[in-house]
Amino acid sequence: MNYSIVGSGNVGTALARQFVRSNVDVAIANSRGASSLAPLVAELKGKIRAVNLSEALEADMVILSVPFPAFPNVARTKTNWGGQIIIDTMNRPEKVSGPMSTEVVAGEFPGAKVVKAFNQLPAALLAIDPSQAGGRRVMFVSSNAADASATVAKLARQLGFAPIELGRLDEGGRLLDFHRPLVLHNLIEHKFEG
Repeated sequence: MNYSIVGSGNVGTALARQFVRSNVDVAIANSRGASSLAPLVAELKGKIRAVNLSEALEADMVILSVPFPAFPNVARTKTNWGGQIIIDTMNRPEKVSGPMSTEVVAGEFPGAKVVKAFNQLPAALLAIDPSQAGGRRVMFVSSNAADASATVAKLARQLGFAPIELGRLDEGGRLLDFHRPLVLHNLIEHKFEG
């Protein structure tokens, strides 16, 4: 499986740091082009490479970390996403009624398996080692595609998090929409023996 991060703002950069820390290959792209990412790639000195947006969008798993209003521009670059996994890390800042933000995102990526993850922590916490106080930082995962949810949970575990799958977007996934109970919580999973 290959991975790309689309967006080099706070969340995209935080996730890039986790990939490098975990020694997992990842591509990163933004709307300004690969050359604009040279300083970040040089700083991280790991298994990260800057690519153009079109190349990043061909990855098996695309981590979407752009400002919420910009995601339709990314979605329109392809007419069919052919089963690719799109991880929605975005939070819609305003509180609105109607469909959840990830349902809106899923509607714009025909053929994709959209998963909500990596959105509940502030970027500063997302960027640091998930090991904390003898446990691992919890990362919630939700999708209408159970296989995609399991794949993203496996990635979260590989990056050092303790993933918890919440089920479908219209069920447990509602807890991950911005202004909901699980967003902005730094929860730590501890394993107890006995």
